[in-house]
Amino acid sequence: MSFSVLGQFPAYRPRRLRQSAALRRLVRESSLSADRLVLPLFARAGRKFRQPIGAMPGVFQLSPDEIVREAQTAREAGVLAVLLFGIPDTKDEKASGAYARNGIVQETVRQLKKALPDLLVITDVCLCEYMSHGHCGIIEKDKDGRVHNDRSLKLLARAAVSHAEAGADIVAPSDMMDGRVAAIREALDADGLEDMPILSYAAKFASAYYGPFREAAESTPKFGDRRAYQMDSGNSLEALREVAMDISEGADMVMVKPALACLDILQRVKAEFGYPTAAYSVSGEFSMIKAAGAKGWIDERQVTLETLHAMRRAGADFIITYSAVEAARWLKEG
Repeated sequence: MSFSVLGQFPAYRPRRLRQSAALRRLVRESSLSADRLVLPLFARAGRKFRQPIGAMPGVFQLSPDEIVREAQTAREAGVLAVLLFGIPDTKDEKASGAYARNGIVQETVRQLKKALPDLLVITDVCLCEYMSHGHCGIIEKDKDGRVHNDRSLKLLARAAVSHAEAGADIVAPSDMMDGRVAAIREALDADGLEDMPILSYAAKFASAYYGPFREAAESTPKFGDRRAYQMDSGNSLEALREVAMDISEGADMVMVKPALACLDILQRVKAEFGYPTAAYSVSGEFSMIKAAGAKGWIDERQVTLETLHAMRRAGADFIITYSAVEAARWLKEG
């Protein structure tokens, strides 16, 4: 029904549906629950290692045993999924740690699945954290330091397969190389992992909102930036083309990142494709709310929940957020 005909129904009075909390919940068009949230975690080698991240209050670099503890806490709050990022002890120009059998993500996955077999473990597939230069692919030294797209695909595919073999439930390529979903799908299928789902960072914009994350993952580029392969924030049709391309290559789920600055993109992606769609509420969004809340300028709880509701309303089926555990507890409190 078109909204243009609503004028034919003068008896409709929305205030009648707002008289009690139970009635408001009954007619709410979108809802937020803990099982729609995914908690990102930063894995670092060691034991009983818990290093605070200065730009992200309450977030830590964690050793695998500490990640197991953190995931257990999340499960108890009702959060059923985590997203893993790895921080290796050494980096090189081939991102060797990204696909090493005993790499930090691979080892963390094994420990998580042993301790919490029902936990949904998603692994971020990228090369930036493992590259000595901090870019998401192999650098062409003879071409002004540009990333070589096609040579990088082989390494990304190796990383995805190694994560899947370690026991990951979902692999999530975030690099934004052209053709990486097809390369990963082909490699997974060739390894007998044809049922492994791919969550593609399909519409990932070059964004200043990622600043705190780069401290957390120690992945700031040593030179240049990532605008050559991440999207221009002024483009929306390009985002739809990127999503369409990833779906055609075999993505099972798609993501929009950053979420708060791209609610319009999120809505269009969900409406256009109808695929399971994730929103990544990124580090800058988290840190801004935390900082303003600490100053008493906003109600951190209410602003966090309102922001997450906005992402669900725009079309997100699930939301990756550093506030997942706190939000889950707040939702349980009512």
